[in-house]
Amino acid sequence: MIFSSIEFNDKEPIYLQIENYIKIMIKNGMLVTDGKLPATRELSTILEVSRNSVITAYENLEVEGILYTVKGKGTFVAKNKILKGEQWKVSWGERTNNYGRLSEELDIVKHEIPWSKNLISFKSISPDGELFDMEEFKKAFLNSISIEGHKILNYGYAKGYKPLMDYLKAYMRKKGIETEDKEIIITNGFTEALEILLTAYTKPGDKILCENPTHNTAIKIMRVHDLDIIGVTMKEDGIDLSELETRLKSGKIKFGYLIPSYHNPTGIVMKAEKRLKVYKLFKKYDVPIIEDGFSEELLYNSTHISPMAALDKGGTGVVYIGSFSKILFPGIRIGWILADKELISTVESVKRCKNIHSSFLDQGVLYEYLKSGAFEKHVKKTRRFYKEKYELALKCINKYITPSFIYGEGALHVYIGLDGISSRELLDRCYKRGVIFTTGDIFSIDDSCKNTLRLGLSRVTLEEIEEGIKIIGQCINELQSEG
Repeated sequence: MIFSSIEFNDKEPIYLQIENYIKIMIKNGMLVTDGKLPATRELSTILEVSRNSVITAYENLEVEGILYTVKGKGTFVAKNKILKGEQWKVSWGERTNNYGRLSEELDIVKHEIPWSKNLISFKSISPDGELFDMEEFKKAFLNSISIEGHKILNYGYAKGYKPLMDYLKAYMRKKGIETEDKEIIITNGFTEALEILLTAYTKPGDKILCENPTHNTAIKIMRVHDLDIIGVTMKEDGIDLSELETRLKSGKIKFGYLIPSYHNPTGIVMKAEKRLKVYKLFKKYDVPIIEDGFSEELLYNSTHISPMAALDKGGTGVVYIGSFSKILFPGIRIGWILADKELISTVESVKRCKNIHSSFLDQGVLYEYLKSGAFEKHVKKTRRFYKEKYELALKCINKYITPSFIYGEGALHVYIGLDGISSRELLDRCYKRGVIFTTGDIFSIDDSCKNTLRLGLSRVTLEEIEEGIKIIGQCINELQSEG
């Protein structure tokens, strides 16, 4: 009780000491605006003083505008009119460590042009929420609560919700991956999966090999861990094999990070024969692969191509990171790592250090949704939806733009090159015309790709695709005529 520490003296009237005490408590932040004070009778009993003394103190403070009374409800602290004491100011910018500084520097949400309603935005590759079957999701939510009861709202296990883990292992087997002697851990999406892997298995200065360009979030995570990122050029059919072997030969590569399916940002799907060649090179030089299963579910231009992890029969050299975030409910942040049992045991402990476990409610709801069969229907609908957008985008690019190349095999985005034009300059001009996109340089490891851009198609309408690409083409023509 805040008033229990007051000590009265014999030199001042009791009511005045109560007034001063309340002022001090407000000044020190112990009594807050709109905070309710004890009733006069209650406070007089606590302080063992006359009720009239408390009434007088309250009335005087109300006259000063420090307190106010609401009839039938009580006495409250008014908006603070008492000057605060000397404020303690900490210069947090000077105390930021390298991790925090780099995180902010590399935060494209803060530093790139933000989305607004008046823009045609080709920046996003998150799924269109209008495709989500909310009725099936509601059923899944209610089923999860009904089956698990209060347990689903309590602490869970770092590795994850077992029914979901079992479902995902079976799901991975359907992709051709041997799961014997492997385990799964559920993560908060791809981002945490890569983060805990690098936390557990790398140290500053370690070399990580990846495609160039590559996933911007992966670059950011690697850089905040102070890793030496070694880029290998992307060709029309994926990573350059000759350059890859040269890099691997140099030695001391800790990991390879690869996106074989719907590579971000290029959209390239590496063919099965090439996947095998890439896998054999990494195996030859004993460099483990972190495989990012980016948007695999959206493959519609050919028959299923197994992940690189499926080539690692009985092996432990490929660590697979999976997520449905680009096709289903990214807001619930569910991803997973499938890997060797020993590795999963280690990252389980790392995860427990960071956040104990991923939300069991989210995992339970996702499991109920997946097992209902709604996911398979959703994937079929989504493939048709994005295929139409992709085909229109290709038609419009060829009609309004003359790119040096067009990469991508469907899914959520198209990656194009421009001859002699900076995509940053192009973005500035397009922004003035109400169109934005993602410049290629943010996916680059070495500041290359400055004449490339990624067009995200998931959150734009068919009309916006044509209008936006038409405006981009007009801006390109303007820049070329000026140059």
